[in-house]
Amino acid sequence: MRFRAFALVALALAAATSVAPAAALPLGQALHPMPVPERDTRLPPALQDVGIGEKLGAGLPVDARFRRQDGAPVRLGDLLHGRPVLLSLVYFNCPMLCGLVLTGEARGVRESGLKLGKDFDAVTVSFDPLDTMKVAAERQRGYLQAAGAPEARQAWTFLTGEAQESRRVADAVGFRYAYDEKTKQFAHPAAIIVLTPDGHVSRYLYGIEYAPRDLRLALVEAGQGRVGTSFDHLLLTCFRYDPTSRRYEAYVLGFVRLSMLAVLVGLGAMLGVFWRREFKAKRAGAAPKGKEGAPG
Repeated sequence: MRFRAFALVALALAAATSVAPAAALPLGQALHPMPVPERDTRLPPALQDVGIGEKLGAGLPVDARFRRQDGAPVRLGDLLHGRPVLLSLVYFNCPMLCGLVLTGEARGVRESGLKLGKDFDAVTVSFDPLDTMKVAAERQRGYLQAAGAPEARQAWTFLTGEAQESRRVADAVGFRYAYDEKTKQFAHPAAIIVLTPDGHVSRYLYGIEYAPRDLRLALVEAGQGRVGTSFDHLLLTCFRYDPTSRRYEAYVLGFVRLSMLAVLVGLGAMLGVFWRREFKAKRAGAAPKGKEGAPG
């Protein structure tokens, strides 16, 4: 009996030892997992410099030459008409990001309360030399419609041209892009650039959505007193562009100044009312005396 039990135990151990190597490998990996090789998440060298290096105050190369959406040759400086300019750099065959940038720009233009072609202009430059004037014209029609200004074809210009010309414009404003051979697409940042009437960089607005208030204040600021209402210019004393949040934020000192101004105006109005009442009272008191002293 003991021999049979011992034999059964021996057979079980033999079976276990024959299966253990195969079954122990996953268990050992679970208890002591092999280090997973790190994925190389670094961008290719050509794409590592993509982004924006802000160049506030930098001027456009006004002699850069392009073709408008209607095929007419044009110098960049010919598109400066004494109004602020919204500059966007895109390529028309972009599968997603450029369309979102232009859609956000069109929406911001429509909701800003300023009039395209009267208060400001817009220029869109393609940095893909393969983009055609036909596609540029199609994009212009679509985005003007989205901006609620289908008639403003002279105010929002879509440009195509040689690679070196678009590169000059991009370099001048710090817009860094690169072509990725693997995907056959351009890598580029998402932003629009606000220019002064003489073509100098005033402000960068980032992302694919541009708040109407931010867009309006940026254009008023770039307009150097030529754009917007008196209230817009007053708002600029209360709002400052915050480079951290990349938005126009409430400016405490501006509100303090505005409050002090309101108090001074109120005091002046109150004193004016008191002086006027006192003057009327003096005139009313002087009138009877004049009548009594008059000859009968």
